[in-house]
Amino acid sequence: MKDSMTPAVRTTGHSQRGQCAKRMSILDAAADVFCRQGFAAASIDEIAAVACVSRQTIYNHYREKETLFVAVVEDVMNRANAMLFSVLSTFPDSADDLEDDLTAFAVRLNKNCICNHDGKFLRKLVQTEGERYPHLFENWRQQGPSKLTTALSALLARLAHKQALAIDDFDIAARQFVALANADLQMMTLFGGTPSNEELEKAARNAVRTFLKAYGGPKAEKAGAQPQLAAISD
Repeated sequence: MKDSMTPAVRTTGHSQRGQCAKRMSILDAAADVFCRQGFAAASIDEIAAVACVSRQTIYNHYREKETLFVAVVEDVMNRANAMLFSVLSTFPDSADDLEDDLTAFAVRLNKNCICNHDGKFLRKLVQTEGERYPHLFENWRQQGPSKLTTALSALLARLAHKQALAIDDFDIAARQFVALANADLQMMTLFGGTPSNEELEKAARNAVRTFLKAYGGPKAEKAGAQPQLAAISD
């Protein structure tokens, strides 16, 4: 049987795939250069060299550097949000091993959403370019951190309903959980460091023990998940 697709259709499909691949290559290269150089110092020539395309190709796709910058931030935000909600889907739903389960969740949250490449990229851009693009980064705040707090508060409410936690204000508890999970890593990530697996585990364990000391419910206590008072010392 002969292929019913005409040469023109095949050519168009191939061209569209090529354009999509080229666009992604430009976005990835631009993210790398913007992260290293900042918006002002980044040059289209360097981005073109990293992407292995011509300067004109970038202008054909994005018209100007600012348009490219906005596209890069939106692409990274979309990727970061997809990862965030993937991690949120692994939140524990029982008190059987609550300390260990919440610790493992906090490790995943830090490793895949906060200390990963996209998380560090967004934090750096907020610090360096937030004043120049306040609306762009307000959108990130609403789509990223605010959605995390909202989703996490609902997950904590589910555990409280099962008497695994005792919480009066779920939004405050959600913000405190995230802050505690990041507390021991904040200085390292502020200067671009990447914590080891052992450091992620230690930070998460300390955070969860403190959180459960404040919010551990009757079922958590019964299951032996009420935290020890001593922090991890080694």
